[in-house]
Amino acid sequence: MARAFDDTTRRNIAELCVAFTREPPREPAPTLKRAAVAIALTEGDAGEGTAFLLTRRAASLRAHSAQWALPGGRCDAGETQPQAALRELHEELGVRAAACDVLGLLDDYPTRSGYLITPVVVWVSTDSPIVPNPAEVASAHRVALADVEQDDAFSFTTIPESTRRVIRFHFGGLHIHAPTAALIYQFREVLAGRTTRVAELEQPVFAWK
Repeated sequence: MARAFDDTTRRNIAELCVAFTREPPREPAPTLKRAAVAIALTEGDAGEGTAFLLTRRAASLRAHSAQWALPGGRCDAGETQPQAALRELHEELGVRAAACDVLGLLDDYPTRSGYLITPVVVWVSTDSPIVPNPAEVASAHRVALADVEQDDAFSFTTIPESTRRVIRFHFGGLHIHAPTAALIYQFREVLAGRTTRVAELEQPVFAWK
């Protein structure tokens, strides 16, 4: 069932984020760099209610080129995770949001490629245009929350290289993997009022570097 993009939905999701108890913030190991991504909530396509923004990274990028991702990146010196997520949202998609639009933070997720990612839930107004920066973003997509709340939206598998489960998010006939899939999955669980940890969900080997 679609969630209308309105003040009621904003308040409901904000309350769910407040009710969610984050794991104690981790001090990153010397090999991990702080990063943040935005789970940017906006109006969906064709009356699909509330959606979040998902990007395909530009093929020209040095790291994780052409992979699916939430808008975000490394935190600059002295920058908080919400500040970094808002800055990256503007740099990648031209979307302007303020500190008052941040609804909450989810658990930190350590990646195999050396980052500790903090997901920041952000409410984006309808009059904020989405203009992808071609240097960073190949395409931008609105994914309806109703789609991620389907029972078959996620699946799990295993790989020979790890004892941890690999999560996959099913999107338009594609498999999107962790870290992006893990962060979306935890947000889906928050929407359902559940506290589900995802830090141990595995990434495919191609994302380890």
